Amino acid sequence: MDGLNKKRLSERDICTKFITPAVVRAGWSQSQIREEVTFTAGPIVVRGKLASRDTSKRKRADYILYHKPNIPIAIIEAKDNNHAVGDGMQQALGYADALQVPFVFSSNGDAFLFHDATEASGMVEQEIPLNAFPSPDALWQRYRTWKGLDDAAQKVVAQDYYVDASGKSPRYYQLNAINRTIEAIARGQDRILLVMATGTGKTYTAFQIIWRLWKARAKRRILFLADRNILVDQTRTNDFKPFGSAMTKITNRTIDKSYEIFLSLYQAVTGNEEERNVYREFSPDFFDLVVVDECHRGSAADDSAWREILDYFSNATHIGLTATPKETREVSNITYFGDPVYEYSLKRGIDDGFLAPYKVVRIDLDRDLQGWRPESGKRDKHGQVIEDRIYNQRDFDRALVLEQRTALVARKVTEYLKGVNRYAKTIIFCEDTDHAERMRQALVNQNADLAAENPRYVMRITGNDPAGKGELDNFINPEELFPVIATTSQLMTTGVDAQTCQLIVLDQRIESMPQFKQIIGRGTRLNEAYGKLYFTIMDFKKATDRFADPDFDGDPVVIYEPGPDDPPIPPDDGDGGQPGGGGGDVDGDPPGGDGPGDGPEPRRKYVVGDVTVTVIAERVQYYDKDGKLITESLKDYTKKTVRREFASLDDFLKRWTSAEQKRVLIDALEQQGILLEALAEEVGREFGPFDLICHVAFDQPPLTRRERAEQVKKRDPFTKYGEQARAVLNALLDKFADEGIQNIEDMNVLKLQPINAVGTPVEIIRAFGGKKGYQEALKVLENEIYAA
Repeated sequence: MDGLNKKRLSERDICTKFITPAVVRAGWSQSQIREEVTFTAGPIVVRGKLASRDTSKRKRADYILYHKPNIPIAIIEAKDNNHAVGDGMQQALGYADALQVPFVFSSNGDAFLFHDATEASGMVEQEIPLNAFPSPDALWQRYRTWKGLDDAAQKVVAQDYYVDASGKSPRYYQLNAINRTIEAIARGQDRILLVMATGTGKTYTAFQIIWRLWKARAKRRILFLADRNILVDQTRTNDFKPFGSAMTKITNRTIDKSYEIFLSLYQAVTGNEEERNVYREFSPDFFDLVVVDECHRGSAADDSAWREILDYFSNATHIGLTATPKETREVSNITYFGDPVYEYSLKRGIDDGFLAPYKVVRIDLDRDLQGWRPESGKRDKHGQVIEDRIYNQRDFDRALVLEQRTALVARKVTEYLKGVNRYAKTIIFCEDTDHAERMRQALVNQNADLAAENPRYVMRITGNDPAGKGELDNFINPEELFPVIATTSQLMTTGVDAQTCQLIVLDQRIESMPQFKQIIGRGTRLNEAYGKLYFTIMDFKKATDRFADPDFDGDPVVIYEPGPDDPPIPPDDGDGGQPGGGGGDVDGDPPGGDGPGDGPEPRRKYVVGDVTVTVIAERVQYYDKDGKLITESLKDYTKKTVRREFASLDDFLKRWTSAEQKRVLIDALEQQGILLEALAEEVGREFGPFDLICHVAFDQPPLTRRERAEQVKKRDPFTKYGEQARAVLNALLDKFADEGIQNIEDMNVLKLQPINAVGTPVEIIRAFGGKKGYQEALKVLENEIYAA
């Protein structure tokens, strides 16, 4: 390529002419090289009621190199030749950290900067010529040594993935989880813990792990344990379907040892009596591998019946899957399984765009905060004398029912749905099955029109209600309209793949972080085809105080606390044991199971109908760009944040005036954590971003958009333009006054009212002498709008 001027080549040209040939000459095959690999989806950005995916924040590697498909070992970041060789290294190291690969290269077409996390050569970074790029075997040998993989282990690690005919392939974090697990088992580790947020595909991950170990004959007979029928059945018919005739589900306590893959409920193989422990029909060495789904719910407790199974098959490898590892004095997943070989958190899933972000509506009720004490000798609706003491939130709907409280919750939920979408799938978590039934009745009364049209509009879905439980599949099916609202207690806290759930209502005291995360997980799944991009949590029991817990790892985009007369819709702003902790079987199931139904309530509740309940909270809380709760006032926070970015008012004015497009600067301000929509809600929606910032951060008197537009019209600065052009500029001024600066900068505005009344986009552009003339006129218009 003599005489070729590299400086004039694009980054893509550098890849095609220099980097790819160097890699291919080193012996890498086309199946081992993938270029321009996008491995995150880009986060969902929620502003008011609107949500969209920010594709600009997708992570894309220029090259990923693989030992075999789905086993990445190296990354190359390319730059054009106007950059130094190592200019792409820091960016690439960020990608390498996410993808967990040790070998990282940066190149501008002159050479490679090679970063080797294994330190195999004694150096971490060194520059190497293009013709010295390492071969696949060289890097794989370094990788094996780094991971401690002998010849036998490497055969297991190199086992192929299952290839889906539909083209489905694991996401990057699933690859990390699968590969780290296979490597650990290949090295002889026999207790494995995987922590992955709800909605990130734990069961699919488990399938690929089992498939590869099974195909490699490293594990020949496998037991997959879950604690709910729906989990086992979904697993069998969906992710585990490729196992085909090699797979069986243990039912009716009947054992057929001719299969290799066994799926079972814990309850199907254990019992209180020795003869019911049918797992003992297998020899202790029958299984090579036991996979425990949702292992936080009992298998880690030393004295649990579930733990007996693990102890019985102690010679097998045990893998625990959970979104919420439990660590208490009595129960520890980590003590049993060891530290997680891989973790993928809710926060990371939201940041990557694989999980839905959420808003929080917090509603405090007077009786919950202030308590209620009956007058002496007061009787409830059933004639019982109510014990004389102060009843508070911990007691309501467990020891004492305030019927007006239930009605108020139902009314607030209905107000929200009426303001958003009355057919938005909603789950309401109640204290127990009785509370769930009373809440169902209250919601039917609040939504009498829709409930009369279809009795399945609101349904109680609990373990002791066959009719409701039978509707669970319809509720989670995106194509089924009904049921719309499900009242429940424990049955739907986990394992329910409710892809289109848009509202989660917490009217249950939640006193454990694992249960809180599981409940939040009912809403975190995305379904863009059905418009599910985010969800809302409506909290009546202060459960969302757990956002402040350091163990919580995925903050909401906004927390809104409406006042007594405010609508429950946020403004358009940009296991702890009883009671209430999920430690008991309040759905009538075996702990966490799908029992046939429950008996009578374990306690008699007082029921009171004449005690009024009202909403008293009125406070809005927001989170900054780092997910930290803003504890100061929104104005003080904005002032501090803006002045950290701009030294003075003049500095801000210069940046604003020089910005080619104001919306780019506005987006940059929001990315710095300035909550413009929330600020507009507090100061006044009639003010634009410019005046909000000047007023709040620099104490300048603000002008409304309408006032600014009228001032421009009075100055009449457009006399040099023709009649049609002046009409367009005046129409743009009106558009600015109504909607703001961002909208008039978009060329599509020419298709909208009132501008399109002046002419077609082509005619309008022609009136300015062409596109350049139109853009220059728009710049003049903006300068006039923000003139001193």
